[in-house]
Amino acid sequence: VQLQAFGGGLVQTGGSLRLSCAASGRTFSTYGWFRQAPGKEREFVAGIRWSGSTRNYADSVKGRFTISRDNAMKTVYLQMNSLKPEDTAVYYCAADSRGLILTSMAQEIWYQYWGQGTLVTVSS
Repeated sequence: VQLQAFGGGLVQTGGSLRLSCAASGRTFSTYGWFRQAPGKEREFVAGIRWSGSTRNYADSVKGRFTISRDNAMKTVYLQMNSLKPEDTAVYYCAADSRGLILTSMAQEIWYQYWGQGTLVTVSS
């Protein structure tokens, strides 16, 4: 089982990026995106169940970020718009075989699998 995250890069304030997380080997019930800024702890960004009916967002990204999934491609996306310098971080995708409830979706302890990070840098 492998998760591969990509799509990070350098963007100016107000710009957009789309991150992708591709899963190999199997399909998971819940996917999440987390991020870790320099000197800070890793934090929840967004989560989605594979059915797509349940999504959860951190307050800091609501209205700006959208999580979605492509079942056929076994890929989850994070569309990030109106980016701010405080969005600068290494972004990680995570997955779990269970359909996590909203509160668990926001907690990294519940995720079984993690991908490598992809760096997003937002310049001011």
